[in-house]
Amino acid sequence: MDIIRYRHNVWGEEVIQGVSWDLLWVVAVTAFLLLAAHAIFMAALAKKKARPSSEGKRVNRHDAIDRAFHWIMAGSVLILIFTGISPIVGIRISWLNIHWIAGLTLTFVVIFHTIRALFWQDFKAMLLGPNDFKEPFDENIKPGKYSFEQKGMHWAMTVLVIAVIATGVTLFTHIDSPWWERPSVENEGTLGIFFLLHGTATLALIAFTAIHIYFALRPEKRFYTRSMVSGWISESEMKENHDPSKWKAE
Repeated sequence: MDIIRYRHNVWGEEVIQGVSWDLLWVVAVTAFLLLAAHAIFMAALAKKKARPSSEGKRVNRHDAIDRAFHWIMAGSVLILIFTGISPIVGIRISWLNIHWIAGLTLTFVVIFHTIRALFWQDFKAMLLGPNDFKEPFDENIKPGKYSFEQKGMHWAMTVLVIAVIATGVTLFTHIDSPWWERPSVENEGTLGIFFLLHGTATLALIAFTAIHIYFALRPEKRFYTRSMVSGWISESEMKENHDPSKWKAE
């Protein structure tokens, strides 16, 4: 199985065309098997323990603007993935315009979200420190607002989204758009490298998106998903899963 696709340019030289889309099926099957194994493992270890109640006093976890950012970004990523792989899996749609519109939407939202995170939110709450790495191995250690897993997923998705955006914007300048006509390609080899990087980042983004959705739907994590819709978790859920001394919630 090839990892990189090659082709010959107008001069007969072999240049990189992009990532091999055979890897899409490898990523899909691997992610499915790993998540299925995790679900079975967690079911086998599950203890009959009552979950904290969602009733009672509510604690604000996500402001409305942050929830809006999240769902716009999530929708953009899902549209990008669907339109990006649709030609690969044989779905015949006019995907390109939808793809770059979703890409620009994601780009602008990420920029605004980054500015807000740096100047209006507690950016330090999302930083990974040495003590965070102790959490998975000691059930007595409770996190602040975000757990080790949440921080890790956040930074993994951040790196992948930035990689997709950076390479995608570069490729966007090489297609017809409302603002310019498709330019002639002077160096097909360099363009192929960007296709390779964009495709590789896309495959990784597919895997991590699947992981993110899986954990968002797990029974013990659904209250976090609810908070991304409604903005709140209950005080009982907070005390059960977080250390109030590390998270001064409203």
